[in-house]
Amino acid sequence: MLGTVLLLLAVAKTACPSPASVASWRAEALKKLLEVFGMEDPPAPPTHFKQPPQYMVDLFNTVANADGVTKNPDILEGNTVRSFLDKTHSEEMRFLFVLSSVAKNEKILTAELHLFRLWPRVTDGPKRHHFCQVSVYQVLEKDKPDTPEGKKLLAARLVSLQTSGWEVFGITPAVRDWTEDESSNHGLLVTVQGLGGSLLDPPPLQFASGRGHHESKKPMLVLFTDDGRRGASLPTAGFPGGLHTPGMTPLLGRSRSTRSLDRLQPCQRHPLSVDFEEIGWSGWIISPRGYNAFHCKGSCPFPLGENMRPTNHATVQSIINALKLSEGVSSPCCVPDKLHSINLLYFDDDENVVLKQYDDMVAGSCGCH
Repeated sequence: MLGTVLLLLAVAKTACPSPASVASWRAEALKKLLEVFGMEDPPAPPTHFKQPPQYMVDLFNTVANADGVTKNPDILEGNTVRSFLDKTHSEEMRFLFVLSSVAKNEKILTAELHLFRLWPRVTDGPKRHHFCQVSVYQVLEKDKPDTPEGKKLLAARLVSLQTSGWEVFGITPAVRDWTEDESSNHGLLVTVQGLGGSLLDPPPLQFASGRGHHESKKPMLVLFTDDGRRGASLPTAGFPGGLHTPGMTPLLGRSRSTRSLDRLQPCQRHPLSVDFEEIGWSGWIISPRGYNAFHCKGSCPFPLGENMRPTNHATVQSIINALKLSEGVSSPCCVPDKLHSINLLYFDDDENVVLKQYDDMVAGSCGCH
């Protein structure tokens, strides 16, 4: 569980064993924390300052509050959103996105091509177009993208020439092909036609390219996926000695009287800060800088009141414990009875920006169970 990992980090920080032992515990705890976030190793921070796409920042702010806690679990499709910038950097309307960072276990839900429509060119003569047709093709044969057999139509629609701004086209079938067979990824081709179907040269409509335009306007592929980790929790097994190692106390060295006082307090929620900068993750995590995971602490004495949010099982257990009707039955425990998800916006190993949602990361309330 996340609380176990954070406890180990706190132990390593505050206990007084040898420096080598502390370093070993910290490394083990951070490794387990990475498992919570579905990673084996932390991504390398970008080699130079890089501004995340505004779309991804806006999406994060729509889905989560400033601490990363999910506002509404139904807003996001799946639990992962990946953004990829065009790798061709060409003035022609050919685009290539490298999808090697998409894990094999990720289910492709929706893929979108985001293109920024520039203000139209001023045309000479009396004839002026108000609309044109934009078509997006999957390139099937790299050397023959302009032939009928060398491309497959993915999306087409009329686009106004009176404004500028983002245009979004669905390209899910192409991305599914590319993730199944990486060698089939020959990119995308975009064409602009008049209402009569003829290609316009020069086209009155242009999209921002990867070259010579602001970072925020570059062509981008946005991929919505689900990695199947909904509600996944971290097992406590695997830590040397479980939660107790000689020379380190899970209660962080507090006095016996202080621990006794804690048990006298009723079950309630307490702060538990997670600071990504403190654990060395601020270089690759964009938002949030940290969050409050909260934890539950306190006693569940008989009789359990409604304010302690007991389950029926906990109520029966407390009665059996109080009346000593059975040996070895302890009183109910103070645990989270409502959990919220959080969202991370971060750079992956390829410096793509990813928005990922993780279930059961914040204790919303506590109860006796």
